[in-house]
Amino acid sequence: MSEISSRATPVAEPRQGGIRAWWIWALAVTFVILLFNVQTGYAILNSRVAEDLQLSLEQIGFVAACYTWVFAIAQLFSGALLDRVGARKVLLPAIALVTMGVFLFAFAESYEMILISQIVLAVGSCAGFVGAGYVGGVWFGMARFGFMFGLVQLVAALSSAFGQAGFDAALLRWSWREVMNGFGIFGVGLLLLAMLFVRNPRPVESSRQQGGFVAGVLASIAEVLKKPQIWIVSLVGAITFGAVLALGVVWMPKLLVAHGLSESNANWSTACIWLGLAAGSPLIARWSDATRSRRQPIILTTLVQVALVAALVYMPMSPMLAMALCFCFGFANAGHMLSFSAAADIVPPRLIGTSASIVNGSMFILGGVLMGLPGKFLDDGATTLAGFQTAMLPCVGTLIVSGLLAFAIKESYPRS
Repeated sequence: MSEISSRATPVAEPRQGGIRAWWIWALAVTFVILLFNVQTGYAILNSRVAEDLQLSLEQIGFVAACYTWVFAIAQLFSGALLDRVGARKVLLPAIALVTMGVFLFAFAESYEMILISQIVLAVGSCAGFVGAGYVGGVWFGMARFGFMFGLVQLVAALSSAFGQAGFDAALLRWSWREVMNGFGIFGVGLLLLAMLFVRNPRPVESSRQQGGFVAGVLASIAEVLKKPQIWIVSLVGAITFGAVLALGVVWMPKLLVAHGLSESNANWSTACIWLGLAAGSPLIARWSDATRSRRQPIILTTLVQVALVAALVYMPMSPMLAMALCFCFGFANAGHMLSFSAAADIVPPRLIGTSASIVNGSMFILGGVLMGLPGKFLDDGATTLAGFQTAMLPCVGTLIVSGLLAFAIKESYPRS
């Protein structure tokens, strides 16, 4: 009787944008925070890890490169999996893999164990940022997809701005193994909460399409990649994101020191990039919605970035000017988030996860390239301003290319 009754009684679907939606979104974003802090952690801890395990600089560099390669490849599939099986069946294994990778890292006693831990972390991490964006889309509706994705980037940018300071403070009190074990315990708690609450607002039916599961995932990726506009918006977003990654993670502090700023002022100015990105991510999404346009904000923010980066590279610099320009660059760079919105506009709603993963994967692939290019143009041991200005040419040049490509983007903002 209970089975018959349950079938006869319709169950109301969860309301989009309600308390439950915000709670599930918050859990997905907490996973992003965990990821960003773990990723920041390796950049800070690698010297201590190398000392404890007697690793060479080449081995440390290969571990970071291996993480990036695995992440970029797995990223292409994470969105398609979200589209076909939903948030629960992807995010739960992803959180479990990241937690496992953190513990493997914390207890590693060899180079091989460190390498394995980063591979496991990369496979789990590939679903984090895209997963949070996907949750925002399905729980808040496509009309708010861009804004909710902007909020995810806001949290991620703030995590990047303050995560390093938090790591430095933690390492004054605990060893690197204890810090990583703390992240692992946090991951276990997050996994338990996700098991209790994370799910889609309605069952995902696309996983039952004909052709088999793997074939269906590949078909989803191919369907998205057949659209020329996906390639254009992905490339524009990848170049601008690659610029903020290259400058915000590696080259801006070195460039500003070459300008004559102290190391402290250079680091504070670089942090302003992430603060600007945090401020701009939701506001530029709002601008796009208010003007009912993707194309115009993408073009304008890209051109502004060209001017700001050129100013940072070639103008005489003071600490206050550097902070202001870095903040404005980060704010304008938030326009790269509209690549996710534009890609989602182009594809059917059932493929928003696939489109997001393709855009995000291209961003990290090109970001890795742009992070390494300035070093190829920098003479060995050169620390002069002229040397760094030459090294920054690839960054300025690719941003100009991105600005020109932006004019080829067709307006995709939904009419209804």
